[in-house]
Amino acid sequence: MEAAFPLDYPAVEPRTVIDARGLTRRYGDGDTAVDALSGVSLEIPRGRMTAVMGPSGSGKSTLMHILAGLDRPTAGSALIDGTDITRLNDKQLTRLRRQHIGFVFQFFNLLPTLSAEENITLPLSIAGKKPDPAWLDELLAATGLTDRRHHRPSELSGGQQQRVALARALLSRPTVLFADEPTGNLDSTTSGEILSLLRDAVDTYGQTIVMVTHDPRAATIADRILFLADGVVVRELGRSSQHEVLATLEEVSGL
Repeated sequence: MEAAFPLDYPAVEPRTVIDARGLTRRYGDGDTAVDALSGVSLEIPRGRMTAVMGPSGSGKSTLMHILAGLDRPTAGSALIDGTDITRLNDKQLTRLRRQHIGFVFQFFNLLPTLSAEENITLPLSIAGKKPDPAWLDELLAATGLTDRRHHRPSELSGGQQQRVALARALLSRPTVLFADEPTGNLDSTTSGEILSLLRDAVDTYGQTIVMVTHDPRAATIADRILFLADGVVVRELGRSSQHEVLATLEEVSGL
C-alpha cells in the first residue's frame, strides 16, 4: 500500500522527546491509597511510534495523561523536549500543550456545528493563529477529506470523523502526538485505514506518536511496545507480529 502522505520529507534522526523518571501516581490516602503508577521511567525517541499496552487497571491511561500534561504525578518528573512539565503551572501547561502536543482519542471530540475544516483548525483559532493554507490542504488530501472539508460531523462516517481528528492533531505539527485507543470505536476495515495514516505520519513527517491501545493489531504498527502491569513497565518489544503481541499481553496479564 502506498503511503497516504507524499514521501518528500527528510528522515529525522531519533533523539529523546519525552524523558520520564520515577513517575508515581497515587490516589487516596492511608490504607485506601492506590498507586496507578509505581515509579515508571522511560524515554520516547523522536520520529518513532511507541505503543503502550497492558490489562485494565495497569496504569497505561494514567501514564499517557501525565506525559501529556493532563494529570500530575504524585512523584517523579516528565520532560517534553527538555521542559519539565511537572513544574509548570496550569497556564504554562496549557501553553505547552498548544505548542507541543496533539491528541487523538477513541471518541472523536468534534463540535457538531462546525465543518470538518473548522474542526481541524479550531485549536489554532482558539490560540489566535491561522493555519498554513498549503499545509492544511496537504493534510486534507492525505487524510482523504478534501471533498468533505465543508461537511459537518453528522454528515461523516466514523472513519472520516477520526480522520478529521487526526488532521486536527497534526495541523500544529506537534512535538508529540498522543493517541488514546484511536481505533476503539471503529470497525476493522476503518481501523486499518486509521492505523495506516498514523504509521504514514511517522514514516513521512517524522511525527513522534505515543499510542495507548488494547488492540494487538494496532500495536503491530509501532516501532516499540511497552507493557504495563500494576503500574510498572514489565515488558518491552520492538516491531512485532500480532501473535507476538498477543502472547506477551497474555503473559503480562497473568503477572
